[in-house]
Amino acid sequence: MVAADAQRVAALHRATASPTVAAELVSPTVAVAYSGGRDSTALLHATLAAAAPWRIDVLALHVHHGLSPTADAWLAHCADQCRRWGRRHPRLRFVSQRLTGRPSKGESVEAWARQARYRALREMALAHGADVVLLGQHRRDQAETVLLQALRGGGVAGLSGMPRSATRDGIEWQRPWLNQPREIIEAYVRRHRLKHIDDESNDDPRFARNRLRLHVWPALTSAFAHAEAALAATAGWAQGAAAALHELAQIDLERVASPHGLLVGPWRMLTKARRSNALRAWLKAQSGRAASASLVTRLLAELPAARSARWLLDAGELRLHRGVLHHRPNPGDAPAEVPRETSLSVRRAGTFVLPGWGGQLVVKRVAANGVPLACLADLELKPRDGAEQFQAGIGRPPRSLKKQFQSAGVSAWERIGPLVNSSGQLVFVPGLGLDARVIGVPGQSLVTLQWVAGDSGD
Repeated sequence: MVAADAQRVAALHRATASPTVAAELVSPTVAVAYSGGRDSTALLHATLAAAAPWRIDVLALHVHHGLSPTADAWLAHCADQCRRWGRRHPRLRFVSQRLTGRPSKGESVEAWARQARYRALREMALAHGADVVLLGQHRRDQAETVLLQALRGGGVAGLSGMPRSATRDGIEWQRPWLNQPREIIEAYVRRHRLKHIDDESNDDPRFARNRLRLHVWPALTSAFAHAEAALAATAGWAQGAAAALHELAQIDLERVASPHGLLVGPWRMLTKARRSNALRAWLKAQSGRAASASLVTRLLAELPAARSARWLLDAGELRLHRGVLHHRPNPGDAPAEVPRETSLSVRRAGTFVLPGWGGQLVVKRVAANGVPLACLADLELKPRDGAEQFQAGIGRPPRSLKKQFQSAGVSAWERIGPLVNSSGQLVFVPGLGLDARVIGVPGQSLVTLQWVAGDSGD
């Protein structure tokens, strides 16, 4: 192995060790999405090396899609590889799941497989005690994602590509190699002589990403050698912009939305750019999916001057009545009633989606004025019953929630969400924040909580 390869392999080990060690502090088990391909094989191998000194259990999660005639052979290869590696790494466990569904007529095979794969990975991880799943995407994958989104006319969210880390539905998805060039992984595979699978479908030009890799990417990098790094950097800038737009939308929706719908009068007072941003966020919160560009363009043009109108959608309709825009799903498309969650275990910072409450609980680390993370391991989620007492500040007397909401000028829009309790003590109230009685002292592992209505997704 040449010296350059040795340096690349060392860099890859450092990139892998960081998230694994962090996971060990709160969880004894980490999972790796393991397809058997080059990237996931290298990631599993590197994770085993990084986890061994910390006595962390490693799960190799394999999803059998049932789409390839060689899928059974891939499953057998992965199981055999893990059996052999398990002799040196007894904390390695191989877990697989076979998908039973098929894409519906007209549905993208790529999109169906991706969504089904993530569902299966989540189910396997949680069933075996892991709340961290490592994914093997690298910088070339990120660059390709950005380029594909640009060619599809994607906005800021699309150009954000893939996040390096994201917490959804109780799983922290990490991509430790997202900033690493593909060449580093190839060097790692050569150095350790790792056997892996070559997916024959990667040569199928019916799939957009394959067409990009086979026909566009070679010409692009030949003309612009820095294309991969530049496109990956674009994703980083777009992620920051998307986060800022989301925060701005939440600020504006506090003024222009209510539990009944979008208040067109206050919404019209926003600038054109902020109207569009708030409208997109509101539509996504109502339907659970990003609105099409054509719908947003039409509403921006017609809504300000309309008095009473209807706009038909694929999954329902929008109705404007007395200055309020309402969303009404079709009866057949309306989601089934989701029971409200009554408990939650928070052991790390991240975003915890609560479909039954219609939003997300965002947990962020802080140096001061936060609640100790250790107090959030066994939480109760409750609706208001009228008897709660909330202390707004240290040294201030507890008062009823109604009086606290009135005193703080909290609108009805901001009050929606669960009351968070721990061992009978009120911890957090949407719209008011943390109860002063749970504030920890500096030096502890402290976090703050925020309630965000709707599912912003990633």
